[in-house]
Amino acid sequence: MRLGRVFSVIAVCFFVSACSWFGGDEKRLPDIPEQQLYDEAITALEQQEYETAVEKLQMLEARYPFGRYSEQAQLELIFAYHKNFEPEAARAAADRFIRLHPSHENIDYAYYLKGLTAFEQDQSMFQRFLPIDIDQRDPGAARSSFESFSTLINRYPDSSYAPDAQKRMLFLKNRLASYEVHVANYYMKRGAYIAAANRGRYVVENLKETPATPDALAVMYQAYELLGEQQLAQSARDVLLANYPNYPLKSYKVKNTSLLETATFGLFGSESEADDPPRPTTEDKQGLEKPENEAQKEQETKRPWYHKATFGIFE
Repeated sequence: MRLGRVFSVIAVCFFVSACSWFGGDEKRLPDIPEQQLYDEAITALEQQEYETAVEKLQMLEARYPFGRYSEQAQLELIFAYHKNFEPEAARAAADRFIRLHPSHENIDYAYYLKGLTAFEQDQSMFQRFLPIDIDQRDPGAARSSFESFSTLINRYPDSSYAPDAQKRMLFLKNRLASYEVHVANYYMKRGAYIAAANRGRYVVENLKETPATPDALAVMYQAYELLGEQQLAQSARDVLLANYPNYPLKSYKVKNTSLLETATFGLFGSESEADDPPRPTTEDKQGLEKPENEAQKEQETKRPWYHKATFGIFE
């Protein structure tokens, strides 16, 4: 029994000493004063070494969560994430700062950085160098940016960041309105007229005075007209022509296609009705008889659709 206890003590000593043998002590980071960590982080930001700044600020927040630089480090970390092209981390850090410090004197800066990060995320590198239609892209980041800037302007109208946020909101407003009209036109092509009218009405009610407003009114007029809502269609048309008298308003018509025409990609099932034969101009017998090629064409038009589908195998 005593021998077993001796072996147990020896085993414990062996495992404890093994940590130092395999470099366990080398992983311990040296203690760095708070002031030194903060100064190094600020220096990295000034030298545009944003990855190093992120590491220093994260270390500062982890080691000194209640230190004198903790709040400022959290604010600087948002900027470091933003400059280091980490938009998700930047927005998460901004939300965390807003939640922990709702009455901070620089909270308007957190809202501004959150909106700016989403704004630049929407303006992708591909859009800057390639001819990409922005109206067809998901406006999730643009909508998030608009909401952050709107909160900043509504809560802190005297902020020094409010003028720039207002200018960016004007661009985002036009961007969101154009996207809504693009979706409305897609719904019109699919025959979803109620959804198209709702999209157009959203632009008219919430995104006024944008270049897409006349297009939204036109979609409302066309959708209501096809739905049989003549009063609503006339109202949308009157508002459109009263504010945009030179707008080229056109009637939107959808071609009704049969199931056979859809399945064959327009090859079959789209025959048009045959025109009436021309009246003879003379009493001559030759004028009353149909030429051979016209008689053959008339016979072909009378053949059923399955004759074309089977290439003449079945009559």
